[in-house]
Amino acid sequence: MKHVEGALGALDTKPLAPHAKPVVIVISGPSGVGKDAVLTRLKEQREDLYFVVTATSRPKRAGEVEGRDYFFVTKDKFEQWISEDMLLEYALVYGEYKGIPRQQVDAALAAGTDVVLRIDVQGAATVKRLMPDCISIFVTADSEEVLVKRLVARKTEPLDKLLVRVKTARDENDHVGKFDYVVVNRDGELDDCVRQVSGIIEAEKARTVRRLPQQAGAAAAEQAAAS
Repeated sequence: MKHVEGALGALDTKPLAPHAKPVVIVISGPSGVGKDAVLTRLKEQREDLYFVVTATSRPKRAGEVEGRDYFFVTKDKFEQWISEDMLLEYALVYGEYKGIPRQQVDAALAAGTDVVLRIDVQGAATVKRLMPDCISIFVTADSEEVLVKRLVARKTEPLDKLLVRVKTARDENDHVGKFDYVVVNRDGELDDCVRQVSGIIEAEKARTVRRLPQQAGAAAAEQAAAS
C-alpha cells in the first residue's frame, strides 16, 4: 500500500458506488390478486422498508387492525384531510374513500428509508405523475377465473358488489402496460411472487440513475423532454 500511495498519492476512501437515494415502490393490481398477502410476507422479510398505511372510510372487516391494515376514519374526516391537502393521493372506490397520508411518505423519505405504497390502479397513476421515478409493480393472478374464485372465497360482499369488483378488475388489468413491472401471484406460490417483488426493488436500487447524480439528472431531463 505504501508503494501504491507513494506512486499515486493518497487513495480516496469514498464509496465507488454511492448509496442510492430512497425510492417509492408502488404495489397495485386488481382486487383478489393477493396484494395484502404479498405485502404481509414482504414485511416479514424486509424490515428495511417502510410500509405506508392507507386511510379508508369503509367499515373495518373482521380481523383487520386499526393502524396496521388501514386507518379507519369517517367520510367527514377524510373529506377534511382532502380539503387540507393532507393526502398524497386519494380516490372514491366502491363508494368509499381510500388514500395515502402524505406525512408518512415525506417522513420516511426524509429519513432515507424506501417507501412501499399499496394503492389501486387509479391511485398508482396519480403517484406516477407526481413521482415519475417511483417503481411501479402490477400484481395479478393466473387468470380471471382464479381471481374470481378468490373474491368469492372471501365471502365479504353480496353478489351485486362482487360483480362490480369483477368488472372493475377487468378494466384495471387493461392498465398493466402502464406499470414498470408485472408479477403473477400464482396459487400456492406466494413466496416466489414475493421474491420477484423484492428482487425488482434491489435491481432498481442498483441502477446507476439512482446512484449517480449526473445520470439521474440526465434521465430526468430525457423524461421531461419525452413528455
